Formats: sequence, structure tokens, C-alpha cells
Amino acid sequence: MSAGRSSIITTSLGVVIGVLLVLVISSITRSNKINVSSGDWAKLNVVLNAVRGNYVDEVNTPELTEAALVAALAKLDPHSVYLPPMDTEESESELAGRFDGIGIQFNVPNDTAIVLEIIPGGPAEKAGLLPGDRLLKVDDKVIAGVKFPQDSMVRRIKGPSGTKVHIDVLRDGEKIFFDLVRAPIPLHSVDAYLMADDTTGYIRLTKFAATTFQEVTKASADLLSKGMKRLILDLRGNSGGYFNQALLLSNLFLDKGRTIVYLQGLHRKKEIYTSDGRGILRSVPLTIMIDESSASSSEILAGAIQDNDRGVVVGRRSYGKGLVQEPLFFTDGSAVRISVARYYTPSGRCIQRPYRGDDEYNYDFYRRYAAGELFSRDSIKADTSEVYRTLSGRTVYGGGGIIPDIYVPMDTTHATQFHVKVNRRALQMRFASRTFDLHKHRLSAIDNYSSLESFLENIDLSASFLKFAASDGVVPKGDEWKRSREFILPLLKALIARYSKMGQEAYYKMLLPIDDTFEVALSATSRVSELSEDGTSTGG
Repeated sequence: MSAGRSSIITTSLGVVIGVLLVLVISSITRSNKINVSSGDWAKLNVVLNAVRGNYVDEVNTPELTEAALVAALAKLDPHSVYLPPMDTEESESELAGRFDGIGIQFNVPNDTAIVLEIIPGGPAEKAGLLPGDRLLKVDDKVIAGVKFPQDSMVRRIKGPSGTKVHIDVLRDGEKIFFDLVRAPIPLHSVDAYLMADDTTGYIRLTKFAATTFQEVTKASADLLSKGMKRLILDLRGNSGGYFNQALLLSNLFLDKGRTIVYLQGLHRKKEIYTSDGRGILRSVPLTIMIDESSASSSEILAGAIQDNDRGVVVGRRSYGKGLVQEPLFFTDGSAVRISVARYYTPSGRCIQRPYRGDDEYNYDFYRRYAAGELFSRDSIKADTSEVYRTLSGRTVYGGGGIIPDIYVPMDTTHATQFHVKVNRRALQMRFASRTFDLHKHRLSAIDNYSSLESFLENIDLSASFLKFAASDGVVPKGDEWKRSREFILPLLKALIARYSKMGQEAYYKMLLPIDDTFEVALSATSRVSELSEDGTSTGG
């Protein structure tokens, strides 16, 4: 037999043997099928264990397990999620109303973090850090001038209570070094409260944390002592938080026996929550401001007030997050939040907006924007097939979210190219920090609005800012400054005012006069029945 023919035969035999081996292995696999049905949860464990015991390369088991969890929960709804240990800790500490750290608030206007506020009683105050200090280094990591991510700065500064952290700051051109011991720091959910005029109180609420009811009650009592006859509660941008805090706040305003909210799910019986009639603000006329970022507990409160005809809801349609999550905590610090029920307003409206895939759900804001909903009430796609009635018989609609009684469009009339460039380069914040550097000692000592207004008038903001912007290559064309200055100047005043002793209160006091939604809320009647002669909500 020739060598060539022998080689061909050998090769052929090798192929046949290989095929037979594959067939044998395949046969063995088929004859040893694992007895699970297509809907059996055990299948996932079998696969993961098979990969761990048989995969060709080394397997990162924790990473694979977490990926499987994320993928599985993604098939449920947008709010059933897996949280790694770090995310779980941050989420829980924020809602608990405290975190462990040094007690500062800062922003990053120009690639360097600038301290805005020192939280009273915290390690930073005791060590002597001051507003206006530039953060240069945390331990051995340089964070200034290197485009260091702001969330990474926060994580480096925060840490377990009792641990040490070294901070380098720049103050008046001099480097100063601080060795601090982290401690529990309170987180406030009331960002600011003040008297908007002689009789109107204003409370800005940023989240529903463990201390929210206590903070709002304290702020309300202070405002009442200052002559408050009516209240504007600002829930714009408030993404929610603890359910019980929404109940407690709703109870502040409602008479006894009024439904606040009810929840229901496939495996959860209907639970109705009602007011006890002991709230201290039951007789205070109320206006609530909401927008497309107001969600969850914010919507529970706004829906309770609207459906009970207890006050006026002003702004734009809320987010539409009405799923109830129950957490499962694991010993490694991670957690899973699973949706178990839906929230319904007193009239029966489901707060949760429809979800048909993550992409569509997550980009709903852009869809609303493109559809014109943020600019025209007529563009709101209310589900007119879901008609509900408030306590007095007014018509409100379902379809997800809370549609306000009085709609206020987003104002874009001042959005000139000059204004866009100013925002893109954060020139307002950078100018404010520069102004603070130039007038630090005087500005830091101001503790009243009269002195603050006098200070701001004397530094000629218009000319100073235009010169500052020009040095960065940003110059208004035509009538751009005329169109935009009435919005830019109040923001400049607010950002500079935040460096005074009045902090956030001064910031909002300066901004409210150019806030269209606030102006509407201020002039709105507290009697919802007068919104429409035919008894229909003007938001519908």
C-alpha cells in the first residue's frame, strides 16, 4: 500500500473515531438528562454548578452569579433589581438619613472640588475646614486638576465611622493638611425652608428619608411661628424613598378617615392606608409642585392631596413609579429588591406607568420631550379610557404618574446660544467661586438678606460676569445678553449667596423669583374646586 493511500485511510479513520466519540458523549449526555421542567428554578442552579465544575477555563463564580441575577430580574420590571454590596450600603445610608464621613458638601465647578457647606457637629467643622476650601488630595490620591470623577471623590472621602482620612486643601493660596476621623453625619431631606412672602411658607423636599417627617414637622412649626398662612411644598426632582414617610406627610394635611393610598398585588391583599386626623397642617392651604422627576413617595403624597381635594398640584406630569419593592438582604452585603404590589391613589389610579421593555421605559423622558409634553399641556398623553373621580367629583385620569391641576410648561425662551455655552462650561459656578475668593471674609460674615443684596449690588454682577465669560471665549451676540440676563443674574446671585452664612436658604430665596412654577403656585388658589367651572381638573 502506498504511503499516500495509507495516510488517507489513517486520516479517515481518525475522523470516524472522532465522530464516534462525539456520538458516544452525546448519547451519554442524552441518556443522563437532568429531570427539570422548563419553568423549574432549579435549572439555573444546575447550569451554574455545571459551569463551575466543567468549564474549560477558570470561572469567576461571584461575577457569573451576579450577572445571572441581573439578567433574571431584568425580565420582570424596571424596579426589581440586584444591588451589589457597595450600592446597597449607599442606598440604605442615604434613606436612613445619615452616612459615615467627615461632614462636608462640595461641588466641582472647574476640575477642583470646592467646599460649599460644613455640616454642624461633624469632623470637618471640629477640625476647622471652611467653605471655599479647595480639596487637593484624599489620603495619597490627588483629586484636583486631574478630572477625577465626582462620585469617586465622594467614595474616597466617605468611609466607616472611626476610620481615619487625610485631606489636603488649598486656602488663600496656602496648602493646609487635616487628619480627620470619620463619624456618623446626618443627611437632610429638607434642602431649605423659608417665608416666600409675609404669609406663604416654602419647603424644598429632596427625598423621603427616615427623618423626613421629623424635618418637615420642625420646618412647618418654625414657619407657622413666622406667620405662615399657606404652604408651598416643592417635590420637583424628588425621586421618593421610604413609604411610611409619605404616609406620615400625607397625614399632616388630611382630616380623619381620608384614604391616603392603597396597594395591591397578585400575592398581596389590598391594603388601605387612611389618615388619623391629628396632623398639625390640616387647616393650612397647600400647593404642591411636581415635575417629570417627582416619583414614588412624591407621587403618593401628591395623589393623596389631589384625590382628596385638599390642595392644588402645580407643574408637569410626574414620573410614574408606583411599584412596591420588598428587599432581600444577603450576608455578603448585597440585596435584591423585588416588586410585590402596585400603589393606587385614593380614587383608584395606578401610579405606575406602563413598561414594555427597559429601553422604552428608561427613555420615557426623551419621548415626552420629543412629543412636546414638557412644553404644552395638550401634548400630555392622558389615558382618557381610565377616568376617575376625586372626593368632590372632579375628573382625573390614569395611565401612570400624577397629572397636575395646573400645568406649567418648561421655559426655554432664555436659552440663547450664549446661555447654552455658559451652562456647558459651568461659568456660573466658576464665577461664583471666584467671587467668593475675592470677597471671602466679607461674604462669609453676611447673615441677613439686606446685607446680601447690598453686597451683590456693589460688585456689579453684569459687567463682572461678562468680563469673566469673555476671558473664557464666551461672548454674547446681538440681543443674547438682553434675553438671558434675567435668568443668568439671579442664578449668579443664588450661587454666590450660598457662600454666605444663610447657605441653601439664601440660594432658593434668590432663585424663586425667576421660577415659573413657583410663581404659578404662589398665585394659585387653595380651593381646587375653583380650578374649573365644570369640575374637571385643568391638568386632564
